[in-house]
Amino acid sequence: MRRAVSRAMAVFVTRRIPAEGLRVLAEAGGCRVQQWDSEEPVPRAQLLAGVSGKQGLLCLLSDRIDREVLDAAGPSLKVISTMSVGFDHLALDEIKKRGIRVGYTPDVLTDATAELSVALLLATCRRLPEAVEQVKNGGWTTWKPLWMCGYGLSNSTVGIIGLGRIGQAVARRLKPFGVKNFLYTGSRPKPESAAEFQAEFVPLTRLAEESDFVVVTCALTPDTQGMCNKDFFSRMKKTSVFINTSRGAVVNQEDLYDALVSGQIAAAGLDVTTPEPLPTDHPLLSLKNCVILPHVGSATYATRTTMSVLAADNLLAGLRGERMPHELLL
Repeated sequence: MRRAVSRAMAVFVTRRIPAEGLRVLAEAGGCRVQQWDSEEPVPRAQLLAGVSGKQGLLCLLSDRIDREVLDAAGPSLKVISTMSVGFDHLALDEIKKRGIRVGYTPDVLTDATAELSVALLLATCRRLPEAVEQVKNGGWTTWKPLWMCGYGLSNSTVGIIGLGRIGQAVARRLKPFGVKNFLYTGSRPKPESAAEFQAEFVPLTRLAEESDFVVVTCALTPDTQGMCNKDFFSRMKKTSVFINTSRGAVVNQEDLYDALVSGQIAAAGLDVTTPEPLPTDHPLLSLKNCVILPHVGSATYATRTTMSVLAADNLLAGLRGERMPHELLL
């Protein structure tokens, strides 16, 4: 049973979230909830007004929580709870300066995001969107030996950039497809995590050169921003497939476009882009060998509900001065 907050606390919720998460806040005694009740992002002016004087803020990864927002909130703001595993939308240095606690929602979206990563990989390497379109537009005329051929996972080498929770979950799901070798790279070796897949820790350059499939599941940091660039793609095999379900800014999209157009790599699948949403006239959307999804990695009903409840529990624990289920230690 969740304990009530000790005194009246006002919180602002920046979006319509699953009912279960909102119910947790509503049933917490002494917690007054103001919400931007829409599927669309809160306009900047309404965000600045909504957060003013609040003790708690429950936000999404699409909400830019910067100095302007923190100034608008004022000294009363004690807790920020983001309904996301990523936190690159938060001005962490400024938040830390002001002594504000931050909660986030790792772990609960691992399985859903790993499933989506595998689905995107298969859809991309086996050209499923192209094949569906051929059925719809009359391109399917007869059986042809080389028509709609793609690349399979059996006996392949898969390179994973970032062998964290999601990276491991992706490898675990790909292993039964008959993958021959797993490579991984990151800030440091993880021998205990890698042992399950006999995965080898290698430099980024070697991963690019030897992988048939590259799957990006790392966090966005100053070190990873733009790391998948012209040099990286130039090292990849012409038959290789590139998948990104981490953050759009890890990839230089202009360099990716050039690699796809020139045939430097075979195909790419993206669940994340820069910006989001991607403009409908963006060059990447004109390519048949690039599959782009609208950031739906965690989009299962169960996962989004669990995320909303965890975000609410983090917020309430912070308001009570208690240990959060998942706190980002600044």
